[in-house]
Amino acid sequence: MRDCSDAGARAGHLDEAVKTLASGQLVVLPTDTVYGIAADAFTPKAVSALLRAKGRGRQMPPPVLIGDVRTLDGLATEIPQAVRDLVTEFWPGPLTVILTAQPSLHWDLGETHGTVALRMPDDEVALALLRRTGPLAVSSANKTGQDSATTCADAAEQLGRAVKVYLDGGATPGPVPSTIVDATGAQMRIVREGALTAEELGSIAPELLPENQPAEVGDGPDEGDEAVGDEADGDGQGTPGEHEADQPSTDEPGTDEPGTEDTDTEDTDTEDTDTEETDTTGGATQP
Repeated sequence: MRDCSDAGARAGHLDEAVKTLASGQLVVLPTDTVYGIAADAFTPKAVSALLRAKGRGRQMPPPVLIGDVRTLDGLATEIPQAVRDLVTEFWPGPLTVILTAQPSLHWDLGETHGTVALRMPDDEVALALLRRTGPLAVSSANKTGQDSATTCADAAEQLGRAVKVYLDGGATPGPVPSTIVDATGAQMRIVREGALTAEELGSIAPELLPENQPAEVGDGPDEGDEAVGDEADGDGQGTPGEHEADQPSTDEPGTDEPGTEDTDTEDTDTEDTDTEETDTTGGATQP
C-alpha cells in the first residue's frame, strides 16, 4: 500500500496511480465517505474488471467521480437549475446526482439506461488524482455483500490482487454513504438518504423536503458513492434510482482483463488474500 499521508511522497504515489489507470488496471483510493475502487471510465475492459473484482455484473454500473464541478456539463445534459444549486452548495461532498448522460460519450459503464451518477468527493487525495486522470468509474472498495472499507487495509483484505495500486489516505469518515438524488424525472427525488439529510438538501431545493417527495420514495440502493460516488460510498447507474446498488455478478473471471495482475509491490497486506472468492449475496454500499 502507498502511504499518501506524507504530502512529499504523495506525488510519486499519484504518478503510479495515474499510470495504472491509464493502462486499464484498478486503483483503490480514499474518499470522504468510504474507500473506493476506481477504473478509467472510458475504458470498458477496466470497468468490467472493476465489476468483476466486486463480484457483480453490468446491471448495476458504477457511478462516476469527478474532480471539478465544471465537468458536470461535459458528462450530463438536461441539468435542472436545482441540481446546479445543490452541487454549488454540497460539492465537493457526499452528494451523488443521477442525470441524463451526454449521448456523445464513448464509454460503457454497463446498463445505464442513458443515465450517469456523478459525484465530486471531498477528499484531497481523491481530488488530486481525479484532476490528473479525469472522470473515474468508482464503486465502494468491497466485495458485494461485505462491509464497506473505511481503511485501505480493509479494502486490500477484500480485493487483494484484483487491484494494482492501493492509495492509503488513512481512515475515512464512513461507513455512511453519499445521499443519492435522481434528477432524471419530472420531479427530483431522493433515492437514498445518506450523509446528507432530506432537510439539508431541501434547504436548497425545497422539492426534496420529505413533505414534497412522492409517496413511493423509500430507501435507495445501497452502492455505494457513494458512490465513492457513490462516492466511494454507494453510488451507481442503471434504471434511475438503482445506480450502483450491489448485485450478484454474472461475469466470469478472465485472464486477459485489466485488474488481474499482481498488486503494487509496496502492498504487503494482500499477499494472502483469496482473490478467487466471489460474493453473491448482494447489498453493499458504494463510494
